[in-house]
Amino acid sequence: MKPLTPEWISKAEGDFATAQRELRARKQPNYDSACFHSQQCSEKYLKAILQENSVPIPKVHDLLSLLDLLLPIDSSWEMHRSILSELSLFAVHFRYPGESAGREDAKRALRMCRHIRHHARKTLGLE
Repeated sequence: MKPLTPEWISKAEGDFATAQRELRARKQPNYDSACFHSQQCSEKYLKAILQENSVPIPKVHDLLSLLDLLLPIDSSWEMHRSILSELSLFAVHFRYPGESAGREDAKRALRMCRHIRHHARKTLGLE
């Protein structure tokens, strides 16, 4: 594995743990944060795959832009386009006043994150 790939994976796992923790919190759960970190975990796993394949990683948070860079390497990721599109919304949708995530939003975001995480870990030979 290339030297920076494990760092991307570690950062992704940190976001995954944070999303899970916020969803499980009994006192003052931060569902906005659970949604955001679900998106961040997915983003960092996509960047780990790009890193591992020597593709320059842009400083973007749009998962579909990252998917488009990933497709020439592994076309199987196309089947995840709709999930990645929805997860991209969680990067900003609930981050500002006017909108707040509920428990169901957070559960959905984490479920999508788990799906992307599983496929990414499999792609990276971790599962």
